[in-house]
Amino acid sequence: MPAPRLRDLCHYGRVSQQTSPPRPRVSRRLAAIAESATLAVDAKAKALKAAGRPVIGFGAGEPDFPTPEAIVEAAVAAVRDPANHRYTPAAGLPALREAIAAKTLRDSGYEVRPQDVLVTNGGKQAVFQAFASIVDPGDEVLLPAPYWTTYPEAVRLAGGVPVEVFAGVDQGYLVTVEQLEAARTERTKVLLFCSPSNPTGAVYSPEQTEEIGRWALEHGIWVVTDEIYEHLTYDDAVFTPIQRVVPELVDTSIVLNGVAKTYAMTGWRVGWMIGPADVIKAATNFQSHLTSNVANVSQRAAIAALTGDLTAVEAMRSAFDRRRRTMVERLSAIDGVVVPAPQGAFYAYPSVEGLLGRTIRGVTPTTSAELAALILEQVEVAVVPGEAFGPSGFLRLSYALGDEDLVEGVSRIQKLLAEAS
Repeated sequence: MPAPRLRDLCHYGRVSQQTSPPRPRVSRRLAAIAESATLAVDAKAKALKAAGRPVIGFGAGEPDFPTPEAIVEAAVAAVRDPANHRYTPAAGLPALREAIAAKTLRDSGYEVRPQDVLVTNGGKQAVFQAFASIVDPGDEVLLPAPYWTTYPEAVRLAGGVPVEVFAGVDQGYLVTVEQLEAARTERTKVLLFCSPSNPTGAVYSPEQTEEIGRWALEHGIWVVTDEIYEHLTYDDAVFTPIQRVVPELVDTSIVLNGVAKTYAMTGWRVGWMIGPADVIKAATNFQSHLTSNVANVSQRAAIAALTGDLTAVEAMRSAFDRRRRTMVERLSAIDGVVVPAPQGAFYAYPSVEGLLGRTIRGVTPTTSAELAALILEQVEVAVVPGEAFGPSGFLRLSYALGDEDLVEGVSRIQKLLAEAS
């Protein structure tokens, strides 16, 4: 019999061995986060393309246009300036904060102070920091659905509880004050408002926007308003800044925006948040520890974008409008598909509920996730299923891609879904 080891003994004899339960390697907070579905679909499409497959991707909300040349030239000049090789204020270059304030007056029709602007690393950082600044554990955040896939994750990371308020095809994906009031509880702290909308392309009218804003004001509910698609509206739709129609919200609202969509600058990573002084101060303190300042060259490029004219923006908007009409026309021709015409952004959000439960090439999808997988497998077209944005039964297709790819991709989908029985 082997001799006992020293660590197994104590003054009174052998010590019993107790095994502690293993601790999780990844924190519960981060382990609970779902991957961005839109980026996952885009990454899969690009990987298949790189492998030589003729995949067409409708997943990412990314303009296919190059960044306008004047903006690029401003960045080239900034690279050569040693001042941009150093740290700058965490809140952003003063010249950029001033440009954002001036642009807000020009495009939204109300004044903000440069010191009430925080420049962030893209719009997503602005989204997270907005919720982190005003949401405490247990606070509820009303999310009109379908919603952008990042919103609920950012709410949960801040300790909040996302509360879905769904508006379907019959409502044009626009929630009503009555629905919001039915979802309101004593724990409701924030309303997320996004118009034009990602993922649906829905746009609230000035009257609807004011009604929602005044409801939030009446009940002391903060409004976080995402305005990144402000320049992309079509037909008779107009972008309506909620602070312009309800100026009393200035002390209980946060405006989110950025250069990514308007100026084809998704890779430059410049966004911002505008809010009350105490909120911007808290968010700036947080950002000073989290990421410091946004890359100076990107900030210089953003200054050029915001202070230049909107000629290039209008040219891109016209192209998106043309593609929008083509996509809606072709998708609407598919039996079982219902497509409200998007009035903003660059997404179509068709209901495919009429196709679920029908058999296509030997497969019977019962969810939009299963249908999206079938489309990718059978005709090599990548779309994002509705589960990423709320209830199943829908697909999101971005029309921010070339005309030829758009027509080819939708044609493949048409041919496949025509086989449904």
